Amino acid sequence: MGNTFGQLFRITTWGESHGGGVGVVVDGCPPNIALDESDIQPELNRRRPGQSRIVTPRNEKDQVQILSGTFEGKTLGSPILMWVQNQDARPEAYSEMATKFRPSHADYTYIAKYGIRNWKGGGRSSARETIGRVAAGAIAKKILREQFQVEIVAYVLQVKDLVASVNVEKVTQKHVERNIVRCPDPDIANQMIELIDNTRKAGDSVGGVVGCVARGVPAGWGSPVFDRLEADLAKAMISLPASKGFDIGSGFNGIHLTGQEHNDPIRSRRGKVRTTSNRSGGVQGGISNGEALYFRVAFKPTATIMHPQKTVDADFKNTTLKGRGRHDPCVLPRAVPMVEAMTALVLIDHAMRHLAQCGGH
Repeated sequence: MGNTFGQLFRITTWGESHGGGVGVVVDGCPPNIALDESDIQPELNRRRPGQSRIVTPRNEKDQVQILSGTFEGKTLGSPILMWVQNQDARPEAYSEMATKFRPSHADYTYIAKYGIRNWKGGGRSSARETIGRVAAGAIAKKILREQFQVEIVAYVLQVKDLVASVNVEKVTQKHVERNIVRCPDPDIANQMIELIDNTRKAGDSVGGVVGCVARGVPAGWGSPVFDRLEADLAKAMISLPASKGFDIGSGFNGIHLTGQEHNDPIRSRRGKVRTTSNRSGGVQGGISNGEALYFRVAFKPTATIMHPQKTVDADFKNTTLKGRGRHDPCVLPRAVPMVEAMTALVLIDHAMRHLAQCGGH
C-alpha cells in the first residue's frame, strides 16, 4: 500500500483505527532542531475526537510519544518514530460491518484489491490514520516557521450552502480557533455550528470546503512538469479521507474570466518581483512566485449515517445496513489541522529539494 509520502522529507504512517495504536516514521528531518512532545501535542489536540459536540464523541487523549530520532531535546537526523495509543476503541459497534459493506466506504474496494480487510473501524481507511500525518506535519510546520518564516493557516470556508467571507492575506490561526467549527467568519460560523448540530441529531452528515493559505513561501519552490508544486499539493490533499476536490488560486472560477482579466500584472518593488493581483494562487509554471499560496479542498459528507442504506454482504447478496458507532457529522472542523499538516509536508519537502538542487540561489 502507498503508506509513504515525500522525497527528501519522507513520512510513513502505520497502524489501524482499532488496533493497538497509530503513528508515523519521519525520515530526512535535519539534525539539531529542538523537538519534544510539546511541539507535537497542540496539533494533535486540534485533530483529536471528542473536542466538541459537532465531532465524533470517541474519547481519545491522543497523547503522542517520540520513541526515536531525538537526544537531549534535539533531532539527530535519524528516523523519528512517533506513536499514539488507541484507548477508546469499540470494535463491537462494527460487528455487522464484518459481513456487510458500508456504502461509500472503502470496504468493498479493499476486498477487491487485497481479498482481506480490517472491518473494525475501517482499519487503514479510517481517518484515524491521519494522526501520523498531523504529528509529522507539526515538525514540518516548526521548521518552516523557524527557518523559512512560512506561516500556514487553514480554515473552514464552507459547510453545505453556507459560505464564509475570509481574507486570505490576513486570516490567522487565532481567528480560526475562536469557535468549534474553525471558521474565521463569526456570523457564518454560528450558522454552520447550528447546521452541523441539527444534521447530527437527524442522524445524517454534511460536507463542505476547507481553505488554506501559506504566507512567506519564497519564489523558486517547486519544479516544472511532473513535480509542480500545485500538483504535489493536489495529491496531498486528495489523499486525505473524504476529500473530493482541489483548486488553487482562481481555481474553477477562472473559467469565467478572459486572459486579460485573469493575468497577474508584474511589478518590481524595492528590487523584488511581485504581482499586483494573485489569481495564480502563488504558483506559476509549477514554481512558487513569492506571493501567498492559497487553495481550497472539498470534503464530502461523512459516509456513515444513522439511516438504513442499500448495500451487499460478503456473499454479494443484496441487503441493508444502518450505521452505528461514533462518527463525525461533518469532517471539516477536524480536517483543518490535517490540511495544514499536508501543506507543511509538501512545502518542507520542496524547500529541501530546492536547496539540494539550487543551493542558496
